[in-house]
Amino acid sequence: MAPWRDAVPFPEELPNPVPPDKTRFDNHDHSPRAVPMSRKRKRQPGWRPSQLDVPQILAWADAFHERTGRWPARSLFHMAVPGAVLEKWSAINSALGKGLRGLPGGSSLPRLLAEHRGVRNRKGLPRLTHAQILAWADAYHQRAGRWPRQDTVPQLIPGSSGEKWQGVDDAMRRGLRGLPRDGSLARLLAQDRGVRNPQDLPPLTEEQILAWADAFYHRTGRWPRQENGSDVIPGSRGETWLNVEQALVKGLRGLPGGATLARLLADHRGVRNVGNLPRLMVEQILTWADAHHEHFGRWPGCRCPEQTIDGSFGERWFNVDQALRKGLRGLPGGSSLARVLARHRGVRYPGVAGRS
Repeated sequence: MAPWRDAVPFPEELPNPVPPDKTRFDNHDHSPRAVPMSRKRKRQPGWRPSQLDVPQILAWADAFHERTGRWPARSLFHMAVPGAVLEKWSAINSALGKGLRGLPGGSSLPRLLAEHRGVRNRKGLPRLTHAQILAWADAYHQRAGRWPRQDTVPQLIPGSSGEKWQGVDDAMRRGLRGLPRDGSLARLLAQDRGVRNPQDLPPLTEEQILAWADAFYHRTGRWPRQENGSDVIPGSRGETWLNVEQALVKGLRGLPGGATLARLLADHRGVRNVGNLPRLMVEQILTWADAHHEHFGRWPGCRCPEQTIDGSFGERWFNVDQALRKGLRGLPGGSSLARVLARHRGVRYPGVAGRS
């Protein structure tokens, strides 16, 4: 034995010994330290937690919701239950899951609130169906006058127990909650409600575009033009003439590209295309003038009342006169309608020389 041990007196028993069940290793060197009774929950000897039942738990949850505006979710389980003695939401949730304190078990507080109060339980969300999603979309369209999108604001879907459009779209894309994978809200509405989906547009054909143009002409008496760009084409699932024009020019959606709506109508319907007018010849102008003279009994002029030239796809006498004067559309220029008729048909106009 070490000699210093005999020199230092040690008591036979330490005063106020720390009971084995009242120690904790919470100091830095992990040595035992007594826990003051004031820091522990004071319970009477023989105290046992009271029995629980579902109506009582729901009553506490209702009171909590009325006081805070929130339901006791998992992030609030650490809080005490107002109006209950020594109860915490975490203990109630544990009893519901393990079947303690008179409860059957196999449940949880979020599941109980979802079943009895319609509170959204993120870990036990109900299955979704296309029919249910379409019903929500129809109701939204009836209220708002437009169809919902994944970024629609407000996000919350009325009557859905907390569903959001973004969450529904995500479930369709990832195949969650009983839905098939690789879908989307936009794709479902395009397929079942004919809503235009900019990310998945159907192909276009020249025959379809011409059919829409023919229908436009029958309704309005004129052909679609640039100023009709923003008009929605009836029966086209949201197409506009501007979208059609872009597809024709850029070769989108199955079209070859390098075309325009005006050029398409000029090639297939004989509609006058101001941006690409055909060449003019004096012989053609004289043929039109002869037909005009035969029909009206007088020769045409650049400002005659009958400006539109029959059988010319929209030509006008004023435009023909301008082309003759300025040398447009293949003509040499320096002439006029009056000079051409004076020279080739002997028509007398003041100040214009006739046949030589």
